[in-house]
Amino acid sequence: MTCRQCQSGGANIFGERAVQWQLRRSRKRGLDNTTRTLLEALVAEGVEGLTLLDIGGGIGEIALALLQAGVTSATEVEASPAYVAAAKEKAAREGVADRIVVREGDFVAQAAEVPAAGVVTLDQVICCYPDMAALVGRSVAKAIKLYGAVYPRDVWWVRAIATVGNLLPRLLRNPFRLYIHRTSAVDRVIRDAGFAPRFQRAARFWQVVVYARAAL
Repeated sequence: MTCRQCQSGGANIFGERAVQWQLRRSRKRGLDNTTRTLLEALVAEGVEGLTLLDIGGGIGEIALALLQAGVTSATEVEASPAYVAAAKEKAAREGVADRIVVREGDFVAQAAEVPAAGVVTLDQVICCYPDMAALVGRSVAKAIKLYGAVYPRDVWWVRAIATVGNLLPRLLRNPFRLYIHRTSAVDRVIRDAGFAPRFQRAARFWQVVVYARAAL
């Protein structure tokens, strides 16, 4: 399956202007609070010597941070061509281009070609994808040890914000939508893959979760 909103609507929203804004924000403020929380939780579980698969990795901040924390190599799958170019340029500037592979496209469509990794991350990605079961199911299947995600909280006021936020794309006939998937449904897919929750924190609009593969 190919995600139409990733390739068309998403490209309009996550284009060159968004990349430049993200780069400026990163230089001035560093990582988002939720991204930092996710990284700290993963590092606390132990990432040294593992590989990383970062889905929807944007400009590559998670990959760079986890490489510094001991991850040996990283694969990033990103649907936006503008973000793919920015991630490659950033990796080259940091001198780690030989340790990061950046793939362009919809992860779900190319999951069979993407290698498994010790750590899999999805930072503010689940909310951009209509078929949660496919995205979460195929991504958690790639996780060997840890699975971490940042996605919207499943509460009424977050759903209200998303409904209002989706009005403009509808008016512009842009297929991009923000999806508030049920927390219980996301959790079930991850648990069914053999993972147990290790960390969960609410952060206003978002929730940060980390799961570890359950002992056999």
